[in-house]
Amino acid sequence: MFSEINAKLVAIQGELRKRDKYKAQLMDYQKELETIEDTLSQLRTQIESEKEEVEKLEHFSLTNLFATLSGTKDEKLSKEKQEMIAAQHKLEKAKKTKMEIDEAILGLKNKLLNLKNAEYEYQQVLIQKENMIKSSTSPFAEKVFELSEQEGALKAHITQLLEAYDAGKRVERALSESISSLEKAENWGTWDILGGGTISSIVKHQHIDQAESDLHRAQTSMREFQKELLDVQETAFPEVNISGMLKFADFFFDGFIADFMVQGKIKGSLDQTRGHRAKTNDILLKLEAQSEKNKKELEKIQNEKQGIVERL
Repeated sequence: MFSEINAKLVAIQGELRKRDKYKAQLMDYQKELETIEDTLSQLRTQIESEKEEVEKLEHFSLTNLFATLSGTKDEKLSKEKQEMIAAQHKLEKAKKTKMEIDEAILGLKNKLLNLKNAEYEYQQVLIQKENMIKSSTSPFAEKVFELSEQEGALKAHITQLLEAYDAGKRVERALSESISSLEKAENWGTWDILGGGTISSIVKHQHIDQAESDLHRAQTSMREFQKELLDVQETAFPEVNISGMLKFADFFFDGFIADFMVQGKIKGSLDQTRGHRAKTNDILLKLEAQSEKNKKELEKIQNEKQGIVERL
């Protein structure tokens, strides 16, 4: 009977820890949702403003006439179109991020719904436990239950550490793929600057597209990793982006200055991504060490409990 009630305690403690973790993650996602919704609103306003500026420059007006006569019209129009395209690019990325956050929030709400009775079940098991201790003639009964509670807490924490570790490994793999794409873009970008021609420019931008896709996937993994780390008190990672505006300028206005700017952006993103991977690996080592420490503590508690039970 002791073993049965102990098993229930361990299982429900694990459920309660999951519930608390999901609640913390949900709150964090909801804060992110507010931020991304503000970003979407700002980008939509910016795009409308940029469209108006482009339309003003493309249609007849006194300002348009003066700009044409002074030779600045094409320059202004080019700048406004670049800014509009950059904003549209950011808007699409922000929409994708919002969709991912919405899906994560829905998933957490469903998980919490499945755990809505965990607290009630826990209280019922506690009542059973108290009754068993009161009715038991063994002086070791209360100690066995105390060790069981410690065992349950440690098992739940080990599970959280392992879940965070798995999430971190997904981040590490995504960052490694991003680094590979950025390195290819950097190599082709160098060739492009040296006069590689249209082919090198196209191949470079194919790798930039792939790098941006890889970086978005890495950011999504980082977001999930950060939520798992809420339980183990680690920090989140900043986002890594490639500027759509610089890519546009390089592709359509192929010149040394634009190429140099894009090349510098690639290098900056590459350095930043390598830094994120190093940080991720550091955290993975800490998670692994903490997990091993907790496993040793768990083994000690289980051995102590087994020794008492065998004497009952």
